[in-house]
Amino acid sequence: MTGLVCFAHGKESGPWGKKITRLGEVAQRRGWRVDSPDYRFTRDPDERVAHLQSLDYGGEAPLVLVGSSMGGYVSAVVSNQWRPAGLFLMAPALYMPGYEADVAPRAEHVAVVHGWRDDIVPVDKSLEYARRYRAECHLLDSGHTLNDQLPLLGVLFEAFLATVED
Repeated sequence: MTGLVCFAHGKESGPWGKKITRLGEVAQRRGWRVDSPDYRFTRDPDERVAHLQSLDYGGEAPLVLVGSSMGGYVSAVVSNQWRPAGLFLMAPALYMPGYEADVAPRAEHVAVVHGWRDDIVPVDKSLEYARRYRAECHLLDSGHTLNDQLPLLGVLFEAFLATVED
């Protein structure tokens, strides 16, 4: 596979945190190129959307957008313009105050992973999103960061990439 996996980190994390590093390794093992832009210059979700759009990865094929928390929102919004092959969201900040843009996924394959014990983004937000758009949905016994579920996240992401590749 010669496509690109583009990660969008959350509000409090950085471009190469534990989750992104683990999932990036999975993608590279499968032959994907990976990028993880740094959004720490702003805490405004719409400025992060504009930053990702300015990188102009929309022409990459295939493209998989991956986002965690605020990065999930960013990836979902940008999927409207770029229509990636895949959209993989982890504890995405959807349907929350300050996150107002259209988050309807425009991707061939969409998956959501959320922790039952998330005290930052209510799990109901991901359930609503998955139900509304018939997205694949995985609920784990974890909190917001999902860092205690890295092996399982790797398995889920690898299976997701395999689906995108078919």
